[in-house]
Amino acid sequence: MTVLGIDPGLAICGFGLLETRGREIAHIRHGAIRTKPGAALKDRLLTIFDDLTELIAAFSPHEAVAEEMFFGKNAKTGLPVAHARGVALLALAKAGLPVYEYKPAQIKQAVVGYGKAEKRQVMEMTRCLLKLPKIPRPDDAADALAAAITHINMRGTR
Repeated sequence: MTVLGIDPGLAICGFGLLETRGREIAHIRHGAIRTKPGAALKDRLLTIFDDLTELIAAFSPHEAVAEEMFFGKNAKTGLPVAHARGVALLALAKAGLPVYEYKPAQIKQAVVGYGKAEKRQVMEMTRCLLKLPKIPRPDDAADALAAAITHINMRGTR
């Protein structure tokens, strides 16, 4: 089974593709969709939609996962992320993929074993769990991979 993890953002939308092989998790690919700073919002959202649609067509994932949004103190700064997240979810839905969502603390707990782990700890554990030679970059791709790992590990408990 192939799982596509998404870490939506307007400037950088991270993605990670993993495959389960028995009890093993295999890394397929990770990266980021980057939009042009200063471009119109509609054009940036279209880039995210088109690139995700191409990625889905190329790798045919069976399921997708996205981190739930966390707004903190200033919801206004979260609006661009919300736009990008909506477009990403639309691309996943249009492809007919089941989409699962996890809270940031659930992802930290699943990957590190501690729901309040630091970002660097999550990135390093993601590297270790996937047996990668170095931490996945950009950070958004590492976050997408961590979300996919969480989903794969949680599938049995659903």
